[in-house]
Amino acid sequence: MSIRVLIVDDSALIRTVLAEIINGAPDMQVVGSASGATAARELVRTLNPDVLTLDVEMPGVSGLEFLDRLMRAHPMPVVMVSAFTERGSETTLKALELGAVDFVAKPKGGSIQGLRDYAEQLREKLRAAAHARIAPRAAPPAPAARPVAGSVSLASSYRVIVVGASTGGTEAIRELLARLPANTPPVLVTQHMPETFTKAFAARLNAASALAVSEAVHGEPALAGHAYIAPGHSHLLLVKEGGTYRLALSGAPPVNRHRPSVDVLFNSAAEVGGGQALGVILTGMGKDGAAGMLALRQAGAYNFAQDEASCVVFGMPREAIACGAVHEIVPMPEMAQAVLARLMGGARPARRGGA
Repeated sequence: MSIRVLIVDDSALIRTVLAEIINGAPDMQVVGSASGATAARELVRTLNPDVLTLDVEMPGVSGLEFLDRLMRAHPMPVVMVSAFTERGSETTLKALELGAVDFVAKPKGGSIQGLRDYAEQLREKLRAAAHARIAPRAAPPAPAARPVAGSVSLASSYRVIVVGASTGGTEAIRELLARLPANTPPVLVTQHMPETFTKAFAARLNAASALAVSEAVHGEPALAGHAYIAPGHSHLLLVKEGGTYRLALSGAPPVNRHRPSVDVLFNSAAEVGGGQALGVILTGMGKDGAAGMLALRQAGAYNFAQDEASCVVFGMPREAIACGAVHEIVPMPEMAQAVLARLMGGARPARRGGA
């Protein structure tokens, strides 16, 4: 069965371009399009599409307002179509908070290869969204991640935490970081995200966490009580100078088609951190991070993966579990607790699939 897509955008040109791309794939079709919220609501009801693409900024009822109402009344997979600007990034991050699965840039003119790459990216995101787990928003959401006051007594054997995520990861990362105390070892995070988004993403996390969260800067020390977000233009690596862990940024080619890549971060932590590292892999499409997490385990690190039921897309954790890289499989609401238990020297029973 084809994936049935509804396009919502106030630009007739964008609707036409998106429709051509989507209808050009053998496994999906556009079943309707709308220029605004009123028409979109009726088409959602009558057409019951599998996925909806939604313009971030629309006249009248905004994309955010429409999304909020939609996720309460008719929860379904939504991929936001965003202008990759500072303003657009703030709006898009809010959309992900409201329940959108993913986002993609507005299509624009360019080289033939650039348009082909864009088309494939859009199709991949729609395929992933069609199979995503959508949490209804009619009831109040689970307790939002909130800053943890004070500190806990942490064991000294683990000196760094490395985290990787992709589709669905913005909210999972927020939930994890906001439930860690202020004296947590340094946390390095790679989330697949364009460079115009990562600074705004770090600022949002900083406001929700007891940790000081910032976009990573090349050469800065990795300090306890801080979390560092890989900038969208560079790989983030952990390096060691003397006895000090530092951050390094690299403009090397993409790995697994991503820069930043989770594998690059995890492999660097395996090389210099070894048994002093904790690895966490969260919701995401594809396999980035699986090989790096296996390298972490082989170097003596301890690894966690988000469980399938709480993932938006289970691809990345599934691949890490399948290759034997994971010690514990943990539901997202329990992830911070599981990490803290390990930091404090406690042992939790290995969950299904862990070893």
